[in-house]
Amino acid sequence: MTSRVETLTPPNTPKPIGPYNHIAKVGEHIWIGGTAGFDPETGQLAGADVASQTRQIFRSFEAMLAAVDSDLNHVTHINVFLKHMSDFDAMNEAYVEMMGEHRPARTVFAVQELPKPGVMLTMNLTAVTRQATSPVTR
Repeated sequence: MTSRVETLTPPNTPKPIGPYNHIAKVGEHIWIGGTAGFDPETGQLAGADVASQTRQIFRSFEAMLAAVDSDLNHVTHINVFLKHMSDFDAMNEAYVEMMGEHRPARTVFAVQELPKPGVMLTMNLTAVTRQATSPVTR
C-alpha cells in the first residue's frame, strides 16, 4: 500500500505567512507546522499576552485537526517556541485549560525571534487520526 502526502490549510484557520500549508498528513499520521496566536476572522493576534495567544493556537489546532479527522486527544507531541521563558507559567496555565487531562509529550524552547511582530510564541504538533488509536492517559 502506498501512502501519499496530503497537505492543506483549512479555510477557518490563519493563513500561512510563507509558502507552506499548516497540515501534512500521511495515512493516519498528522503534522501541523508552526502556528501563532492569530485569530483567523480578524487576521490579528488574539491578544498581546502569552495566555491569549496560547488559547488561540489551540483553537486553531482544534480546527486543523478536525479537518483531518482528529482532535486534541490524539496529539502525540507538541513543540512550544517561547520568545520569553519568563512566560512559561502563563503559557502552561492556558495550555492545561485548552488540553484538559490529555498530556502528550512536549518540548519547550526559548527562541530569540519569531517572524511576526507581537507574537509571543508558536507551537507545532504531531498527532494521529481518530481511527489510529484510542487515547490513553496515565
